[in-house]
Formats: sequence, C-alpha cells, structure tokens
Amino acid sequence: MAIRFILSDYVDQAMSDDKPLCVYAQAIYDKLEDGTFAGRIPVCKGVIAFASTLRECEDELRSTLEDWILLGLKLGHPLPVIDNIDLNKEPTLEPMDTL
Repeated sequence: MAIRFILSDYVDQAMSDDKPLCVYAQAIYDKLEDGTFAGRIPVCKGVIAFASTLRECEDELRSTLEDWILLGLKLGHPLPVIDNIDLNKEPTLEPMDTL
C-alpha cells in the first residue's frame, strides 16, 4: 500500500503544467520585459510569484501556494478542488479501537 500525502499531491497537481486549465489547476509562467519571471495559478486567487530565474520563480510560487493553502485552511476559506483532491472536506477520524 503506497503512502499518499494529500497536501503534497494537491500542491504537485496545482504546480503541474501538463493538464488543461479547464479541468485542473495549472501554473502559468511569463517572462517579463526586464528578463525576470512571473508565475501564477489562476484557480488559486492571489497565488503569484516573481523571481529573476524561472527555477526561482517555480520555487517561490510553490512556497506561496503552500502558505496560501495553510492560511485558507486555518481561516476556513473554500479551496479549489484540484485533480479530485478536495481539501474542504471535514477530516474523518478512525475509532480508537481500530488501533
């Protein structure tokens, strides 16, 4: 049985650029006139990053997305469902007698 980390899967799918935007989230990167890069994830309102290289922009966007998710969960904001991963569901706990 493979171990799955829901938050990691959610971030990975949001950052992926190999799926159509109409079905899944997608990171979009633009090279700006001054040679720097901007990245955003349209379905995650406000998730945007800027950096001097594409790799730095990807890293900054991932960090921004992770912070956005954690803040959204803490404040109870609805988060978009990405690749059938719904972080809005209430967690279910296993009964103690199953241990």
